Amino acid sequence: MPSVWLISDTHFGHENLCTKFKLQDGSPARPFSSGEEMDEFMVDRWNETVRPNDKVYHLGDVAISRNSLRILSRLNGDKVLIRGNRDIFELSDYTPYFRDIRGSHLINGFLLTHIPVHEANLYHFGCNIHGHTHTNSLEDTRYLNVCVEKIDYTPILFEDVCKQIVERALHTRNVGRFVKFKPLTVPDATGFS
Repeated sequence: MPSVWLISDTHFGHENLCTKFKLQDGSPARPFSSGEEMDEFMVDRWNETVRPNDKVYHLGDVAISRNSLRILSRLNGDKVLIRGNRDIFELSDYTPYFRDIRGSHLINGFLLTHIPVHEANLYHFGCNIHGHTHTNSLEDTRYLNVCVEKIDYTPILFEDVCKQIVERALHTRNVGRFVKFKPLTVPDATGFS
């Protein structure tokens, strides 16, 4: 049975993330000596994890250049793009690599977006699974960041994300804040479109 995976902010081809951009402590934003090393590391991790028939929701900011989009042809899985703020190319540039391209997607009561939605809009959803914030996470347990920096540069199982959300909610006693939250009822991948 196919699995469902999530990932965000691969930024394939973004050399400056390795060489120029720094974290607050002065360390590199990404611990690679070059963009090429970063890309190859993520391709290896992706293909070691995702099988060809698995589904992958990429929550945006796929590649920094059009040429880097070609990397996507090397990645396993049936891919859906939730478009991010850096996914600025024509739709036709993405369609060879993604079965579908969306602005957001609702899956089992969870809202998938690139940029976190405003908390006032969360009453419609159990949780907002997002990217965009890289190493930063929102303290509100109704948000979960799946940027590559947070998931060891490897796609993460949707089922594991659901478990993390349940654990965080139980730990902080915020279960009541999940209006449409259905804990521990993760459907199989065949139910996803």
